[in-house]
Amino acid sequence: MRNKDRLARYSLTGPEAARAVEAGLADGDWFRSAVPRKRMKELMRRSDWPGLRDTGLWLGLMIVAGGLGIFFWGSWAAVPCFLVYGVLYGSASDSRWHECGHGTPFRTRWYSQVVYQLASFFMMREPTVWRWQHARHHTDTLILGRDPEIAVMRPARLARLLANLAGLVDVPVALWAMVRHSAGRLDAEERVFIPESEWHKVFRTSRIWLAIHAGTIAACFAWGSVLPVVLIGGPRIYGTFLHVVYAVTQHAGMGENVLDHRLNTRTVHMSRIHRFLYWNMNYHVEHHMFPMVPSHRLPELHEEIKHDLAPAYPSLWAAYREIVPAVLRQLKDPTFYVRRELPPGAAPYHPRSDGRAQAH
Repeated sequence: MRNKDRLARYSLTGPEAARAVEAGLADGDWFRSAVPRKRMKELMRRSDWPGLRDTGLWLGLMIVAGGLGIFFWGSWAAVPCFLVYGVLYGSASDSRWHECGHGTPFRTRWYSQVVYQLASFFMMREPTVWRWQHARHHTDTLILGRDPEIAVMRPARLARLLANLAGLVDVPVALWAMVRHSAGRLDAEERVFIPESEWHKVFRTSRIWLAIHAGTIAACFAWGSVLPVVLIGGPRIYGTFLHVVYAVTQHAGMGENVLDHRLNTRTVHMSRIHRFLYWNMNYHVEHHMFPMVPSHRLPELHEEIKHDLAPAYPSLWAAYREIVPAVLRQLKDPTFYVRRELPPGAAPYHPRSDGRAQAH
């Protein structure tokens, strides 16, 4: 499939958008496992403490690692320090941006707003654009012509995926969007999901961010050192690889145009360190079914509904043992996708999921 045709197939302004509406795939009628109302209210209850604890640890580790990197600047001892700093900045920020965009990590609303703005800056994701974009992703997960966040297309753009392990596509795209937004322009797809009343926020934030990054580059020239960029902006390149590794596990190779997250999303068991960096987003089926459950309660939600789900992948390695062959097979056969088996007694797949997804 030519790249032009592939992009047209996934475009929010292309023919697939109309087909999704006509087929009734855009009405938000998603399958959700049954959870007693009282228990769901408990799981959705927000608290400041878990978010403050994890945010304090995240930022504290970043300050320590960055401080040590500055202290050892000019020696090899700075490398591991900045590797830790880079991962906390360029990878862990992704889950913080994501969760605070949902407003679930804190009971106090402005805490989420502050962390959301900071993590969005680290990830170079304009906060208003991505708030509305991600809302559409949840409403229309992997629905062609509706979901703006399908990272792994069928067939996949492998060169792009690999390059993004170092942000070599996302960062230039983000910088260009910053320039474009600073000039007061949105592209056609952004106009689909961002209300006009919100456009001024996009333009204002982008101008501020552009000024910060320009100031950082100017500081490099003034001091005769790349250290300012190593601290601000640069980690989005050298520390972003783990966020890509995590993100690919979410939906790559799964069913499109279905209304059941058990068909298009994965839950993967991870170590405590990965769960801290990813903020429990490895429980991704659970998150998509019930996006208002705070991340620190997702393990409990998993235990509540796991009888309804295909077995969780036991590790990142296990997930990639499925993902890599599936994505490679889709290069030759774009109709192929991973079919998951539900355990005995689980609720059946959504009756309006398309026939391909129900075939076994």
